Amino acid sequence: MGRGTEAFPDLGEHCEQEDCSQLDFLPFTCDGCNKVFCLEHRTYRGHDCPNAEQHSRIVVVCEDCSMSMDKMAGEEAAAILERHRSSGSCDPARKRKAKCPVKRCREVLTFSNTSTCHVCKLRTCLRHRYATDHGCKPLLRMPQAARNGVACRDKNSSLPPSPPSIRAY
Repeated sequence: MGRGTEAFPDLGEHCEQEDCSQLDFLPFTCDGCNKVFCLEHRTYRGHDCPNAEQHSRIVVVCEDCSMSMDKMAGEEAAAILERHRSSGSCDPARKRKAKCPVKRCREVLTFSNTSTCHVCKLRTCLRHRYATDHGCKPLLRMPQAARNGVACRDKNSSLPPSPPSIRAY
């Protein structure tokens, strides 16, 4: 089967899936079997690649501590878990998820629903992110002179007057 079109014979390639043979101008080459496929058949499952397991990643998760370990080709999952438990790195205390410290709140703190208070640095859920919601102690009040900028400049020096505001007529 030829490549491309009459006008551009070197452009694109035909899908090597037996029942497809679609001319694709942006073909994909499988890194397992080195054949060319269209968008629909580019995945290992899409064309039933015989070498799919060589490039795939299989992970075994420990039920005690929720730690994940890579499984290499030919290894048994039970042997990996036994080696992990005997290594001393299996800590069941790590399995407990962090929860919101606010009384009667059972929300589990994850990456997307955690907020850190700017005042007390407490990690809370989004529902209790404001200082009034988690019983945070209020900030110390600054003296009035520091808030209006008088303490920042010399009292004897005067600033040049600001230009009058411009009015649109």
